[in-house]
Amino acid sequence: MDPQTPKRMTVLLLVLFLTCGLLTWLLNLTASRSPWFCPADGQDPPAAAEGDVVSGRRAQSEKPILLVWWWPMGISFDSADCLTHFGIDGCVITDDRSRFGAANAILFFHKSIARDLSNLPTALPRPPFQKWIWYNAESPTNTVKEAGLDSLFNLTLTYRRDSDITSRYELSIVRGQSEQFTLPRKDKLVCWILSNSMTGTGASTQLMYYHELRKHIRVTLYGKAAAGAIPLRDEDYYSTIGSCKFYLAFENSIHEDYITEKLNGPMVAGTVPVVLGTSRENYEQYVPADSFIHVNDFPDPKALAERLLELDRNDAEYRRYFAWRRHFKATPHLLVKRHMQPICTACDQIAKDNTFNVVHDLSWWFNGDVEGHHTAKNEF
Repeated sequence: MDPQTPKRMTVLLLVLFLTCGLLTWLLNLTASRSPWFCPADGQDPPAAAEGDVVSGRRAQSEKPILLVWWWPMGISFDSADCLTHFGIDGCVITDDRSRFGAANAILFFHKSIARDLSNLPTALPRPPFQKWIWYNAESPTNTVKEAGLDSLFNLTLTYRRDSDITSRYELSIVRGQSEQFTLPRKDKLVCWILSNSMTGTGASTQLMYYHELRKHIRVTLYGKAAAGAIPLRDEDYYSTIGSCKFYLAFENSIHEDYITEKLNGPMVAGTVPVVLGTSRENYEQYVPADSFIHVNDFPDPKALAERLLELDRNDAEYRRYFAWRRHFKATPHLLVKRHMQPICTACDQIAKDNTFNVVHDLSWWFNGDVEGHHTAKNEF
């Protein structure tokens, strides 16, 4: 036997042992990484475990999906905008209709629904967990009642408190010491931004009152809906309202709870709103009684004008209309993407709501407490 043979065998065994160890290590490394970097055909990466956080927020795979079937007014936005503007991060908002089967809820804008309902996805197999949301931002006066909508939706999204999801501009309570309020400089007495002069929408009532009021007091008119009005850019909206002592917060139709951004604008800007709309009692359910002036508090526009002129001469009494700011705060509303807040509110709702519901009859919304086009106690 060659004396070198035992040494050669020892070296051979050592090399074989090291080779096997290296191969085992490489196989384990590949197995641990392959599902993430090289998934097999048709295999998705593993979902994030419960509680996983992505960029400081909940993992996308945990969130329900809200599919927006049509963007209201064609203006879209991203889910991240809900977090930025409203602190809402509860769902994924998408307009990708290929995700129909996975969507937890689908939002339908009423104005975009065809008269024959042909643009609704009623022919698609609807998952039993999926909720359809009927979204309407207008009052019954300006809403076309379509046939065939009963028992089609699971949730309603409107400005009214008796909706399943309510979205409106509301004051928030200030806890602790409030910020010091400084009254904006006033160089105009009464202002109005007229955005709609179409009489078929109910605007005739507000126009009638305005034309009678201006006989007794100067009103500076802005907007594009009236001849001679001053054009107004979006970026000048709040500062312009703030430069007026009083602002005509006139709604174009009179219905319960129909109190829009026309009130929120002057509340934010530091101006006393003069409201024409639903009853004073209804307004007082949302804002303090001494924060606004209601046209129905006066027998006619002339009496209202006299009161505004009196307040213009009495600064101490005028400032009492801002006492509410010690306890409450008005939040600026978006001007262009005004439908973002309702949709984000729906997003927040579906992230928390796990109940079953069907809207069997939508007529309650159209035929509820409706005052139609009439508003003031007295005709003028």
